[in-house]
Amino acid sequence: MMPNIKILTEGDSSILIVFGNEVSPEINRRISATIELLKNQHIEGVIDMIPSYCALLINYKPEITPYAVMRKRLESILAMDVKSSVSSKHVVEIPVCYGGEYGPDLQHIADHAGLTPEEVIKIHSSRDYLIYMIGFLPGFCYLGGLDERIHTPRLANPRLRIREGSVGIGGSATGIYPMDSPGGWQLMGLTPVKTFDASREVPILLQAGWYVRFVPIDEQEFERIRELVAKGEYECVVHDEEVE
Repeated sequence: MMPNIKILTEGDSSILIVFGNEVSPEINRRISATIELLKNQHIEGVIDMIPSYCALLINYKPEITPYAVMRKRLESILAMDVKSSVSSKHVVEIPVCYGGEYGPDLQHIADHAGLTPEEVIKIHSSRDYLIYMIGFLPGFCYLGGLDERIHTPRLANPRLRIREGSVGIGGSATGIYPMDSPGGWQLMGLTPVKTFDASREVPILLQAGWYVRFVPIDEQEFERIRELVAKGEYECVVHDEEVE
């Protein structure tokens, strides 16, 4: 096991594996690979695995697999070389209509960066964002890799209601609001795609360890996709690409 990895107890039925103290794609890939190894091991008693920026929480039933046994199994898995098991990235395209009523804070983001709204859109949609974790709301993705030029502080006074599908910036992160909710991020656009839908067989569209690629669309395309989504006939474009 790598010396910087720590195994900590969290209550009587949870174990926290801390992989480091920084936010990085390398640590995230290690976490994702560890999750896959744990799934393949089929350890009895494991209830859930919850990844965060640099840690993995494992909830389990100690009456089925005692702590000492669980820890030994985890140490064995963490001693494996898992880097080679993550050779590709799963990229999901998310269409976004930027600015206007869809992104009321786009001009503010541009002014803060000393750029035009068009330049902000180009920068925001020019890279793939790693989903570090899901939290805050069901399906809310914390996306890493936002260009420093468009880092923007959160609102001093959060909104009481942010529209479902809003794409925003909160400091150095970007993300998508999966449902109507309060929030303090700067809103730059709106997607017609539902990242959370309780009526679907798999309610949450995206997963930690995947990547999001934002694709600019106009209002006409927004309405076309929205209608397809309402009918259950829209599927996001996905890519499986080699990890650089």
